[in-house]
Amino acid sequence: MADVVLTDLRKSFGGLEVIKGVDLHIESGEFCVFVGPSGCGKSTLLRMISGLEDVSSGRIEIGGKDVTRAEPKDRGIAMVFQSYALYPHLTVRENIGFGLSLARRPKAEIKEKVDAVARTLQLEDYLDRKPKALSGGQRQRVAIGRSIVRDPSVFLFDEPLSNLDAALRAQMRIELTDLHAKLGTTMIYVTHDQVEAMTMADKIVVLNGGRIEQVGAPMELYDRPATPFVAGFIGSPKMNLLEGEAARKMGAREVYGIRPEHLVLSEGDGRWAGTVRHVERLGADTIVHLESREVGPLLARVEGHREFRLGQEVTASPAEGRAVLF
Repeated sequence: MADVVLTDLRKSFGGLEVIKGVDLHIESGEFCVFVGPSGCGKSTLLRMISGLEDVSSGRIEIGGKDVTRAEPKDRGIAMVFQSYALYPHLTVRENIGFGLSLARRPKAEIKEKVDAVARTLQLEDYLDRKPKALSGGQRQRVAIGRSIVRDPSVFLFDEPLSNLDAALRAQMRIELTDLHAKLGTTMIYVTHDQVEAMTMADKIVVLNGGRIEQVGAPMELYDRPATPFVAGFIGSPKMNLLEGEAARKMGAREVYGIRPEHLVLSEGDGRWAGTVRHVERLGADTIVHLESREVGPLLARVEGHREFRLGQEVTASPAEGRAVLF
């Protein structure tokens, strides 16, 4: 295990600065997730940590060692990409142990390590198969196994689940968090999916335009977002954000935020009158899209299955003490 410290890290491509002075301390053994929209710099930042992208200025330390200019192989890291990049002509056993074979490690040592990794990842029954005989999730586990067998100090994951279907993604999220619990190794994970960030991370780093917007535990960011950007990005459906005069009437200087589940809908008296424009029936809860003449579009989440008609007039009231003022 090792901590990762980034100090005033910057990256420019020609005259365009894409990483704009990032300071971050990832503790040893943490599962840290970089999250943000496309183009925010999260993958570039991960590649800088790995050594695949040069640093324009600043410093990277891994395990107390300055690795800013070090080669990737000398950083004690292993990287898992979106693409599995398995050798199709090799078996699962040979794919997992390929790096060790390349380093000319003794065959007995390779077998012992590959068998141990296969047990951890539940791949024991697939060691003699070729990648084409595996499912997408199994292939991704082989790619992860190829990294584990090297016993790195830090794992780097670059959107490793984005090629999988929704059900398999949910399963792999659980498997990766279980793997982290077993190994206890520092993991840095890049995704644009805030659900992955919320369900997997010890620490979330929200990036926007090459800068860090906020760092914190998942529920800290959910309950106490530092900026309207974080408030709108973390949470699904996103937080309602009122601006201008609507926000000032609610006591906010610039932006008033209220989460959909903290809006109470009724057909009687309420804070804002609204018209039902769309209803998403999800079973466990119902998402109601409203158009309010006073504050504009609103999203409300109500528990269970409740019937709302398109065009129905309702009122929405924010639950006391649950608003966020910016």
